[in-house]
Amino acid sequence: MIEEITIQPKESFKAKAEKAIRRNIYRWHRMLGLLTIIPTIFWTASGVMHPFMSHWFKTTIAHEFYKAEPVAPADVTLQLGQVLIQNKITEFKNFRLIKFEGNAWYQVKGVDDKLRYFNTTTGAELPDGDRKYAEHMARNMLGEPKSKMISSTLLTGFTDQYKYVNRFLPVWKISFDDDRKMDIYVETGQSRFATFNDKGRKAFIWVFGTFHNWGFMDIITNNTIRIAVMVTFLSLIILSAVAGVAVYGLMWKKFKTGRSGNQRGILRKYHRSIGIWCSLFTFTFAFSGAYHAVQKLDPDQRQKYVYDPVIKTEEIAQASVIDLKGVDNIGLIKWGENIFWQTMRKDWETDKTVVDYTNIRDGKKLEDGNIRFAKYLARKFAAQEERNAESCCDLMEAQISSPISDAEVEKASLVTSFAGEYGFVNKRLPVVKLAYDTPDHTTYYIETTTSRLSTKVEDRNRREGFSFAFLHKYSGLDFLGKNARDGVMTAAAASVLIVSVLGLLVFLKIK
Repeated sequence: MIEEITIQPKESFKAKAEKAIRRNIYRWHRMLGLLTIIPTIFWTASGVMHPFMSHWFKTTIAHEFYKAEPVAPADVTLQLGQVLIQNKITEFKNFRLIKFEGNAWYQVKGVDDKLRYFNTTTGAELPDGDRKYAEHMARNMLGEPKSKMISSTLLTGFTDQYKYVNRFLPVWKISFDDDRKMDIYVETGQSRFATFNDKGRKAFIWVFGTFHNWGFMDIITNNTIRIAVMVTFLSLIILSAVAGVAVYGLMWKKFKTGRSGNQRGILRKYHRSIGIWCSLFTFTFAFSGAYHAVQKLDPDQRQKYVYDPVIKTEEIAQASVIDLKGVDNIGLIKWGENIFWQTMRKDWETDKTVVDYTNIRDGKKLEDGNIRFAKYLARKFAAQEERNAESCCDLMEAQISSPISDAEVEKASLVTSFAGEYGFVNKRLPVVKLAYDTPDHTTYYIETTTSRLSTKVEDRNRREGFSFAFLHKYSGLDFLGKNARDGVMTAAAASVLIVSVLGLLVFLKIK
């Protein structure tokens, strides 16, 4: 009798791999989850706080915009050159006209970047003028002229409470002795309100900086290592989220266990749905957060891109200030061998902002001057970046060739509101937008009134900005309104936080 033998076919590598994944993926998901549970709690808890502190329960002040008092032609008796000569100032960088407490003043920026104030009628200097103007602005913002001030401090660098995101420097920090322990920050150089912090917001800034941006690591290491550690944990969270989607979505039948009877709690009943949604929320937050953090490895150095050449008093000594009627802001622009009065005003017919350039020698206006000056600054800044120079003022005219020198400007326009890729985070308005025909679609945003680079945007920045806006801040839901959008975002972050806390409690119980 011949015995029948059955030969089993060899299992393919693919089949073995699939079995190994099915056998281990839940264990991997759980292990990755435990490794990253504390960082996830830090990020989601501080993230949930953001909408509450930013606008839902944000304290208010009387004015969040400083409306500068206009200087009328009758307020100016002495010309700028006369005042400078009277005060033995032989060179300076720029000037403005301001008015406060019933007097008009020449605000002169010296070669040392300090601001001095001279009466437009007598030419006399106002002692400690910049501090007095800052305090005047702060009281106006707070709306409480009799509030007691604790201190007035000039900041020339960013601090733990006045973060880089505020952009403006130098600023005055004016601290008040009121119930809210209010600090108001103002930029006197352009008569601008920067930000304010009460005691609640100060606490939130500390929590957010410490637990969301991991500021505590700055004490023990540098920025590069801090970001590397953050990205490492975020990468593990991404892997955990992907494993979660696989477990609860693609391989659920492999892990689902049968139970007799119908006694199932709501969490058990909806375990799969909760797992999928939390994994998706976790993935979007972690992926966009990691992408955003990686960009921080390349320091944002926009603060150093400013054009402020020295002007000699003798160059403007004979010039008369132009008609100030309707002028909101005035300054000087030294452009090559020429010097121009730069004025900003509102066109009463169109309500559009108009920036004009008038030659101090012959009084002629420069046609399309604001766009032309912005293009000049963009070339300067591009050359400065290419040569890694600290100042564009040190570059000779022959040195300002750059990658955009031969590129065409596809679009040039004055931007007067925040929108699209030029968001509120950039702070400065109005700015000139210059979109160049380069492979990276380089776009410069130039604040011509301060001759500063507000920001430079390329395709890589747009990709990261899109990721952060839509996956981290849920900007795709803007059509629902700010409150509804932030409500959805907060609910998503809170769900991840709750699941993480429950997971930690289960782990501790098992241990």
